[in-house]
Amino acid sequence: MINITIDDRELRAALARLARRVEDTEPAMRSIAAELETRISDRFDAQRDPAGQAWARLSAKTLARKKGRGRILYHSGDLLDSLTSRASRGEAVVGFGKPYAAFHEYGTQKMPRRGLLMADPQARALGDADRTAIIDILSRWIEGRPL
Repeated sequence: MINITIDDRELRAALARLARRVEDTEPAMRSIAAELETRISDRFDAQRDPAGQAWARLSAKTLARKKGRGRILYHSGDLLDSLTSRASRGEAVVGFGKPYAAFHEYGTQKMPRRGLLMADPQARALGDADRTAIIDILSRWIEGRPL
């Protein structure tokens, strides 16, 4: 807890507003979760990972099975439909309800990585654009601007 004693009524009121926002971070976390969910969903259309790198093309075998049609990581829509987000005080969680999403995020011996959540899964690092978006949301929230 931070205690500051100031005789300025207006400044004390502003500090009190900031303290209330810091105590209840859920609105900021909801905004972050929603923003990341949208960004991840958009990657299915852009076919790019969080670092902006194009996903590896489909193999000839996969293209033959799809009869030359279909987007990368999109067969029935189940993976994209399982994308969810939730937020609470101090936490924003975004992920997939399908366990095979991990194979796409990390890749396998037989399948190249097609990242959705992280720019670097080994370092558990977000992409620069995602990080910037989160910082912008937090900055607006701290400054008291609408999220």
